[in-house]
Amino acid sequence: MLIGLRLQPEHRVYAAFALHAFAMGNIFPRMPDIKAAMGVAEGVLGLSLIGVPLGTLITLTFAAPTLERIGFRKSLLSLMPWVAILYALAVYASHPVLFFVMLIPIGMLIGCIEIMVNLEADRTEALIKRRIMNRAHAFWSFGFFGAGFFGASMAQLGISPQLHLALIIPVSMIGIAVFLGQFEPAPTRVDETDGVKPRFALPTWGILVLFGVTLSAMLMEGAGIDWSAIYMRSTYSSGPFMAGAAVAVVALSQGIARFFIDGFIDKHSPGGVARLLLFGLAAGIILVFLKPSPFLSLLGFAFIGVGTSAIFPMAVSAAAQRTDRSSAINVAAFVQIAFTAFLIGPPLLGLVAEHWGIEWVYGVALPLVVLSILTSGSLGKKTTPH
Repeated sequence: MLIGLRLQPEHRVYAAFALHAFAMGNIFPRMPDIKAAMGVAEGVLGLSLIGVPLGTLITLTFAAPTLERIGFRKSLLSLMPWVAILYALAVYASHPVLFFVMLIPIGMLIGCIEIMVNLEADRTEALIKRRIMNRAHAFWSFGFFGAGFFGASMAQLGISPQLHLALIIPVSMIGIAVFLGQFEPAPTRVDETDGVKPRFALPTWGILVLFGVTLSAMLMEGAGIDWSAIYMRSTYSSGPFMAGAAVAVVALSQGIARFFIDGFIDKHSPGGVARLLLFGLAAGIILVFLKPSPFLSLLGFAFIGVGTSAIFPMAVSAAAQRTDRSSAINVAAFVQIAFTAFLIGPPLLGLVAEHWGIEWVYGVALPLVVLSILTSGSLGKKTTPH
């Protein structure tokens, strides 16, 4: 018997994005505490965080056909709770190598869920004949904002990361039961059944160009999540709440922009919107890099949130609408490399922070913003929802 709320197709997609982000986002406001408990520098912590993208890369490369065969409902409802459970276990790791190993299965789960929720958003767009991809990612950001705010509050109250992450398990499970208990996947789009599907989700040249558009945004979105709390703590000696609030600022500004931007994209070209956002991203990077004051650094993080808001969702839609292969394979191939950059880039930036200073975590991305601007035309001209 199905339990939970009966939601409209787009609303169940929004719920899936938000719940996924909340489950995976609560650990990031606690990074300063995890770093201190292990007694390691930024570079070592960053290398241990590579466990997540390693696991993600595995499932983004191989999992799409298996998930389709099992079915999205069964796969999503069975896998989502384990993100919170495994993160709660991972924070008990006392050594960075053990932390790395415990993060690998979390990355594998995240990869599977990313394939399903992004493809479900695309199929729901086709079902209701209305663009929802950016708004779906807005709810991902809202879920991450909730995680950042809740995590910052737990840190300020002196709640240990272990207890904090343990509390997320029942919260996530209740949310999944209430909002996704009656989840039914949208029907497969007609063009997904055409042609022979490759066994593995390897990127084509067109997918690699889309990756060039998203590279700077994905890197800075990940850096805003992974390193913003440590940036505030290291640069301004901020308290636990202010440090964790930097994570929430990135997510909230990003979510607000994503929530309202679909109508703007419908009126203008995706490529033109992308260029405008990328200039905003560059402004945010400069503010954070210059370290003028705590308030202006938070403003810079807000610009980074807005600047990264719609680049990835627009590229997902562009990948799904390519006709060279099935939508499922193209989305998996694109998400595979883009999400890996999102996850693996920021951990490697820990080495940059350790040797050059925490502000260079953001400064090194300015040349990549130029690359993204130059390739933004691949997102296409003004289109109607597919």
